[in-house]
Amino acid sequence: MNRNFTSHFAPTALLTLIVFFASPRPAAAHEGMWIPSTLQKLVIGDMQAAGLELSAEDIYSINQSSLKDAIVHFGGGCTAEVISRKGLILTNHHCGYSQIQSHSSVENDYLKEGFWAQEMTDEFPNEGLTASFVVRIEDVTDAMKEAAGELEGAERQAALRAMASTLIEAATRDNGYEAEINPFFYGNSYYMVVKEIFRDVRLVGAPPSAIGKFGGDTDNWEWPRHTGDFALFRIYADADNKPADYSPANVPYTPKHSLPINMDGLDPGDYTMVFGFPGVTEQYLTSDAVAYVLEQANPARKAMREASLGVIDRAMGSSDELRIKYAAKQSRIANAHKKWIGQTMGLQRYDVLGQKTEFEEKFREAAADNPDIDPEIPARLGELYAEFSPYVLARDYLIEFYFYGPEILRFAEQFAQVAEFRDSLDDAGLLSEKVEKLKTAAEKHFKNYDRITDRQIMAAQFAVFTEGCPEMLVPQVLREYASKYGEDGKRAADAFFGQTVFADKEALMKLLDKPNKKMAKTVLKDPAYLAGAGLMQNYRSAVAPGYAYFNDRKDALMREYVAARMTLFPEVNYWPDANSTLRITFGSMEGSRPRDGMKYMPYTTLAGIAEKYIPDHRDFDVPEKLLELQRERDYGPYATEGEMRVCFLGSNHTTGGNSGSPALDARGHLVGLNFDRTWESTMSDIMFNGEICRNIMVDIKYVLFIIDKFAGAGHLIDEMELVYLKDREPAPIEN
Repeated sequence: MNRNFTSHFAPTALLTLIVFFASPRPAAAHEGMWIPSTLQKLVIGDMQAAGLELSAEDIYSINQSSLKDAIVHFGGGCTAEVISRKGLILTNHHCGYSQIQSHSSVENDYLKEGFWAQEMTDEFPNEGLTASFVVRIEDVTDAMKEAAGELEGAERQAALRAMASTLIEAATRDNGYEAEINPFFYGNSYYMVVKEIFRDVRLVGAPPSAIGKFGGDTDNWEWPRHTGDFALFRIYADADNKPADYSPANVPYTPKHSLPINMDGLDPGDYTMVFGFPGVTEQYLTSDAVAYVLEQANPARKAMREASLGVIDRAMGSSDELRIKYAAKQSRIANAHKKWIGQTMGLQRYDVLGQKTEFEEKFREAAADNPDIDPEIPARLGELYAEFSPYVLARDYLIEFYFYGPEILRFAEQFAQVAEFRDSLDDAGLLSEKVEKLKTAAEKHFKNYDRITDRQIMAAQFAVFTEGCPEMLVPQVLREYASKYGEDGKRAADAFFGQTVFADKEALMKLLDKPNKKMAKTVLKDPAYLAGAGLMQNYRSAVAPGYAYFNDRKDALMREYVAARMTLFPEVNYWPDANSTLRITFGSMEGSRPRDGMKYMPYTTLAGIAEKYIPDHRDFDVPEKLLELQRERDYGPYATEGEMRVCFLGSNHTTGGNSGSPALDARGHLVGLNFDRTWESTMSDIMFNGEICRNIMVDIKYVLFIIDKFAGAGHLIDEMELVYLKDREPAPIEN
């Protein structure tokens, strides 16, 4: 089969290449998620000392194509990367899971069987899915700080919003771009990110879940890992290569840069970097904030999700229909649940609370000699948490119950406008339009909804929520059920669902067919509406003001605290917490020794899948064809030193949002696809430990092996640029 095989090195000075090629040096675990526009100033020397063979301009440039032009913010929550000149992008299976699920049915079960478009006309469009590229990142700190001046609280935020609006309008005028301005270091600096957002993104290919989710919840956040966590999509553009809404007339996007694929594989100790959009880290938290996470937030969130997961897992095991309906929901809920368990374990095992307390004592001692710094900033933060933690906890419970609990609550709350303002909408001639939109929303909702499962979720979470949540958030209708049924969540849920119209599609549609005053009164008395609307009303009136005050004061104190740390300890190379903006991290391919007597090897192989195989098991079943390829060692050109590697570990600092990020070698070639961390590594969102924190990546050659040898979709590989580098003459390429 014809493949686009080439041999070259990424652009850099030839002399530098020869030095590094002749004298490889092992990379080490390196903390930090670096803004790519700041590499030259802050960290490029460290990266090159660790093995990088590129310049800062090769990674991030606004004057020529660079690595950043192949990095995609996928749907706003994951990362993807461009791997062909025809707009083909690679991301994680779990990042595209909701799209795969939305196209699946019992008759066409793409979750179970996989999906591979044989022609571009077979690729599935995905409503609402976007793919964003960073055009440039601009430091706007001076303008934003000047606007804020000495203001605090709401006045400060208003001034910052006004200046941000002015800067964004100037940056996006008449060019089709969008932009956002984000605070870094709690507002000690600000950067504007200018983006080009594509709105026609189509599903191209995905392996069956027995490959893409192999190991399931059992292996999630664990090592050794054998998950082929990848999916393929394609970006489409208009005839001018610009973003456009979905249209059959759109054409594949031609990228500024696509990533060549390293066909040689890595050796342990080889340099790696991960380039993507990490979600949230909180490395500067004080001891009191860590105590809140350990003692209140994580236990509450864990208990709420355990209650719902037990129900959903049983439902999914009962029928294919429910398995498909709840697949994406279960994945979202389970992922964070297990992460919080591991995070708590890591924070406790390595006494992060003690380490934070010890540092704060050093801070006080250092600040005592500086008249411009208040040594009691950590103590003031502690007092703030002590007073306002009920508001923070209430918000955490709201998120768990309203957004991840029984779906009926947030579905019913959508009807607030037609129920409460029915007459004014009718007078304005807008009622029919609003009702039709609700009918459309209802059709979409009930496609993936099961009344019995949702009722059981309510029953499982009811006592956890009503007993644990601060009373200020619990709406009156749920208090009444709690008063009547106590801890008996089943009886409460049965009564609740027995009186609501929002769990019955036929009854609801019949109600909407006649949007009269009786319809409005029925909605306003419905327990699901009262509970959903009550939750949000109570939050807005009783919780949000206290939480907003807490957040404003916390951010102001943290801004002061971080600035003081930079002044008192200038020898540290500070990096800003992740906030879903483009970052790059670096380290190496390497295992670890996370616990006494345990050693993590740096990679796994296909033989491990055969060893884990359990026929018909939810997590460990394996397609027969994959087992056959393993038995016959039919790996094609995708083996490394005779082995079919599946996943490998790296010492790159990653977090949520890095899912789907490319793992790159020293020359900027694709070697893997980031998708997870080891369980003990989840503590790195709060404190990074270079000895144990490891990210987990799918080997890119396993991805190609599955596409080609397993799926027979070699036409997709024909689009890619595959490069062999070892024992070849280095030859710079043109941008």
